[in-house]
Parts: sequence; structure tokens; C-alpha cells
Amino acid sequence: MPTYRYEGAYAGGERVTGVVEAVSQTAAVAQIRQSCEVVLSLKEVPRAAVRDPLARFQRISAKSLALTCRQFAIILKAGLPLVQTVDLVAEQCPDRALGRLLRQVSEDVSNGWSLSYSFSQRGERSLPVTFRETVRAGEESGDLLSSFDRMAEYYHRMNKTRESVVSALTYPAFVLAVAAVVVAIIMGYAVPTFTGMFQSMDVELPWVTVALIGVSNFFQRYALVLLGVMALAVFLLRLYGLTEKGGAVLAGLQLKLPLIGEVVRMSGASQFAHTMSTLLTAGMPILQAIEVSGRTMTNQCMSDEVLNTLPRVEGGRPLGECMSYARELPPMLVQMTAVGEATGSMESTLKVLAEYYDNEVEVRTKRALALLEPTIIVVLAIFVVFILMAVYLPMFSMYSAI
Repeated sequence: MPTYRYEGAYAGGERVTGVVEAVSQTAAVAQIRQSCEVVLSLKEVPRAAVRDPLARFQRISAKSLALTCRQFAIILKAGLPLVQTVDLVAEQCPDRALGRLLRQVSEDVSNGWSLSYSFSQRGERSLPVTFRETVRAGEESGDLLSSFDRMAEYYHRMNKTRESVVSALTYPAFVLAVAAVVVAIIMGYAVPTFTGMFQSMDVELPWVTVALIGVSNFFQRYALVLLGVMALAVFLLRLYGLTEKGGAVLAGLQLKLPLIGEVVRMSGASQFAHTMSTLLTAGMPILQAIEVSGRTMTNQCMSDEVLNTLPRVEGGRPLGECMSYARELPPMLVQMTAVGEATGSMESTLKVLAEYYDNEVEVRTKRALALLEPTIIVVLAIFVVFILMAVYLPMFSMYSAI
């Protein structure tokens, strides 16, 4: 819908400026005349002009959003005007990108924009769609305070889940990084030293030593080429994942991976339940809530299955029944959604379900990592034994030949 910036005047001669959203200039003038008698000027604002050119580089974390939403809820509860509320939150925001965005939103609101419209324009690329749509729903229902309160809890849980996964991954990632450095040092410096010594011996080298020398020579000659090929492969894979077909293929493979696939499935179910519960509680219509919830899911296969329910729900069929046709959604999610829909308590049912899936993600992640750690140790142990055999067997052959 086009946006128009206007300048108007009251009957007493006092001038006012602002911004309205309307389908046409005629509709914009009619909308403006509801608040002021005379429209002095009216110009359409180019859509690109209201966007932040730095938005594509902004990375706003769930932790920052949780804190910001909590501050909005506290200040709004104190009864401060909306413009002053946005100013105060912007001043206290520790995230520089989010603080810059909030200052732009404050200026927009003071010029007559609605809060939700400013967020949707300024934060189209940097703010999650859940945030933007929940603010819109809260504004339309007249309960903006409750919307920010629920979002604060929502993003706090998201951040807590993310931090628990990152914390659990820290040790295996550190072990793998150290192992990679050690292997690089052994292959690049230690093995070539032993190679010169072995070649001076008048003994036949065992296959283990020959294999280790061959691998070392390969890394010395083609290490940079190998790194380049790996980087190119990762880039092409990510590029393929950005396409509609490639994203669906990679998402399907992700769900089929042992251990990891179930974690991804549970995480997607948690995202759907959290988002759907938050949006419905904020007063958003169910069709719009389904669309937003589907678009927020990170796995494309699960997202597509949720979005595919829209035509059936729009045709009058229950959401739980429509979700039953999905193959990748967990059965409990489908069944509990149907139960909540039938009893008229879908918001509370999905909220409880989201907490359950959050716990399941944490438990299954820890279980997968519990299997990963000994696997890493066993692989490293095999590699160490391989190197020791490659180094000491030629020495034993030399001593036996004396």
C-alpha cells in the first residue's frame, strides 16, 4: 500500500505534518481530513526511501530483542506516550544496530507513522517477521503492552535455548579445533623430518609409513588447493540452498540425518508453537498467524508444510485436520493443535507444547553431544596410533636388521 507524506492545517491556522498509508491519493486525502480540515500538500513516499540502507548488515539477536521488548512493556505500563517510550528504549538499548533503528522509528512515530508500520519499513530485513507482525496485531487490538510482554518472554526463551546449545557445542568444537591444528603441524613439519631420516635408512618401509608420507606430501603440495576447493564447495552449497528447489532438498536431507534430524524437527515444532501461540494471544487472525508462523520456521520443508495448510483452512477446514496431511511435522504437534482447536484453548495448548519441545531440543542435543564426544576421542586415538606405528615400525625394522 502506498505511503503519503502530507502537510495540513487546522481551522485556526495551525499547521501539521504527518504520514498516512492509503490505496490512493483520494483515500489519503479523505483519511487526513478526519484529523485536520485543510490538506496543503500531499506527496507519495518512495518505498525504498523509508528503508534503512544498512539493514542488510544488521544482526539483531534474540537477547537484544528480549531486553528491548521488556523495556517497552515496563515503560508503556508506566503510562508514558509512545514517542517518549521509543526514545527511552533507544537510549538504553545496548545493541547499536537496534538502537539506531529505534531512533529512526521514534522520528517516524513523531511524524505521524504508526509504530507497526515504521517497524515493518525500517526493520524489514533486520527484525524478525514475528516481531513486526506481533506489534501490528497488538496495535490493531489496542493492547500493545501485552504484545511486548509476550514477545519479551518469547525471545527470552529463544535466547535461552540457543545459549544452551552453544554451551553444549563449545567443548566438541574446541577439541576439533585443537585436533585440526595438531594434525596440520604433524603433517606439515613433523612428518617431513621423519621422512628424510627414513629415506636414509637401508630398510623397506612398512605400508603404514608409506601411507603417512604420501598423505603428508599431498597436504604439503595441495593444502591451499584443498582449502580453496572446500571453500568453493561450501559457497556453492549455500548458493544452491538459497534457491527454492535447493532449499527444499537440503532441508529434507537435514531432517533425515541420524540424531540431528530429530533435533531439527523438534526445534521447528518449538518455533511453530511459540510463534503461533504468541500471535494468537496478541489477537492476530488465524490465517495470518499461520502464514507468519510458517515463514519463521528455519527448516524449509516444515515451513512449506505449514504454509500448505492455508488454502484448506481458508476453505473452512480445521487447522489440526489440515496439519495431519504433513509428513515432517511431529504427530504430537498435530494432535495437540487439533485438541486445542476443538476445546477453544489453542493459545495455551501451543504454549505448553512449545515448552515441551524446548525441553526435548535441549535433551536430544545433549544426548547427541554425549555420543559425539567419545566418537571424537576414538577417532583421535586411532589417528595417534596410526602415527606412532608409522614412526616406530621402520625403527624396529632397522634394529632387527642390525
